[in-house]
Amino acid sequence: MEVERKFIVDSDAWREHVTDAVHIVQGYLTQPGNAQPGMATVRVRTKGDRAFLTIKGPSRGIARTEFEYEIPVADARSMLDELAQGPVVDKVRHLVPVGDHVWEVDVFAGANAPLVMAEVELAGPAEPFAMPAWAGRDVSDDPRFYNANLSRVPYSTWGTEG
Repeated sequence: MEVERKFIVDSDAWREHVTDAVHIVQGYLTQPGNAQPGMATVRVRTKGDRAFLTIKGPSRGIARTEFEYEIPVADARSMLDELAQGPVVDKVRHLVPVGDHVWEVDVFAGANAPLVMAEVELAGPAEPFAMPAWAGRDVSDDPRFYNANLSRVPYSTWGTEG
C-alpha cells in the first residue's frame, strides 16, 4: 500500500539539503483517462541506470495498492518508445531529508516544466510528518497532479495552475 502526500514547491530553499538526485523518464501503458474508472495504472520507468514496471490500483484518498518490479533497461526503453500512451514524463528527482522522512522533490522538464512538486511517503494516512517551509499547497487529492494525468494533460497546457 502506497500512502503519499504531494505539495507544490514554493521556493528553492530545499536545494541546499539535497542528498541525491536521479533522472527519471516514465510513460504509461494504461491510464485512468483511457480506461474504466477504478482500473489499475501500469507505468514503465527508467530511473538512472535501472528500470521498473509498476502497477498501481485506484486511489483511495491518499492511499493505493502498488506493485513494482525491476526490468531490463532495454525493455523499458522499448516500452517507452513503442507502448507508452501520450508523452512521457521527464523529471529529476531530488532526495531531501526532513525530520524522520526523506522527501522527493521532482523538477519536471519538457511539457511539464516549470512544475516542481514534493512528496512524502508515509506508513499510514494519519502518520505525522515534519512540514518543510518550502512545501506549499497540498495537492494530494488533486488528480491533475498525478503523474499519469501529467502525461495525458501536461502542466504547460493548463494555462494557469488553478
